[in-house]
Amino acid sequence: YWTPPPSSPSESPQYRNANRFQTAMAQYKGAASEAGRAMQLMKKREREREQLEQLKQKIAEDNMVKSNIDKKFSAHYDAVEQELKSSTVGLVTLNDMKAKQEALVKEREKQLAKKEQSKELQLKLEKQKEKKRKEEQKRKIASLSFSPDEGEEEEEEEEPEEPEEEICISVKKKKLGKNPDVDTSFLPDRDREEEENRLREELRQEWERKQEKIKSEEIEITFSYWDGSGHRKTVKMKKGNTIQQFLQRALEVLRKDFSELRSAGVEHLMYIKEDLIIPHHHSFYDFIVTKARGKSGPLFNFDVHDDIRLVNDATVEKDESHAGKVVLRSWYEKNKHIFPASRWEPYDPEKKWDKYTVSICRPVIVFVFSLHLH
Repeated sequence: YWTPPPSSPSESPQYRNANRFQTAMAQYKGAASEAGRAMQLMKKREREREQLEQLKQKIAEDNMVKSNIDKKFSAHYDAVEQELKSSTVGLVTLNDMKAKQEALVKEREKQLAKKEQSKELQLKLEKQKEKKRKEEQKRKIASLSFSPDEGEEEEEEEEPEEPEEEICISVKKKKLGKNPDVDTSFLPDRDREEEENRLREELRQEWERKQEKIKSEEIEITFSYWDGSGHRKTVKMKKGNTIQQFLQRALEVLRKDFSELRSAGVEHLMYIKEDLIIPHHHSFYDFIVTKARGKSGPLFNFDVHDDIRLVNDATVEKDESHAGKVVLRSWYEKNKHIFPASRWEPYDPEKKWDKYTVSICRPVIVFVFSLHLH
């Protein structure tokens, strides 16, 4: 069902509800607190009543739309049925009847589709006309503007060939050049990056050549074969040689004088420098470049000096270093609890020795007094 809108504001439901609410509140007699509660309840009821009215109106509108759709479909099928009746005369089989009905339905749908297409085409044509009309209007407005070149344009129309060149020249836009004063070093530049990479590679190669030159320089290594007492020897090696290569050369020198070394190999020897056991894979170059330090002196000096623990104050740091010791592993295993082997420890490149530590052995004299009692 459909409820017609009120002819005047006084007939609307909201107006009637407001009047009803005011009348009820005017007639109410009771406490003020109860009056407030009654007012809230009445407002709630009025809101529910308004929602109900809106719901009724929406249902009525939906029913109207549905009835219009039903009318459209009923008109479509009524037309098909009417045409089917007019084209069918006499007795017809069921299959023929169904086939003719389907053909009529398809034909009817085609006609409706054509109508829709014609409507869409009409809308497109109207849009195009509207667009052309707006463009024409814009062109007319543009033609009304007064420009100082109007006289020149009229002369150009009389002589069409020459002005075309002038127009082409005027249309060309000026290219903006780069400002040489602006700093562009932060911007990516392929040429600059290639130049930097080339220079970096040249510097790397030059540095490698210098390091190879340093490694090929000869140094004199002073060492002492230690078997409880020192036997000092000297050999010449290159800075790039490893400790293993040095021990091989030292073994060749020592075998002539020490019979216990004639059957020994490099793997049976140890190299002790500044109370640190140096692994065989390290080179002299490693200690020289890094200025490595040991427990009792620098690891990068291999020349001959007197024992700094016996000269002057042993607690004062000096550039002088001790002669490295070449020791048999078997001797070390037997005597590692006795000085000086008790001070030796494996070399750790991560460990830093800020101050040198030395141990001085001093003789202890014990006086024994014998007392004879009479």
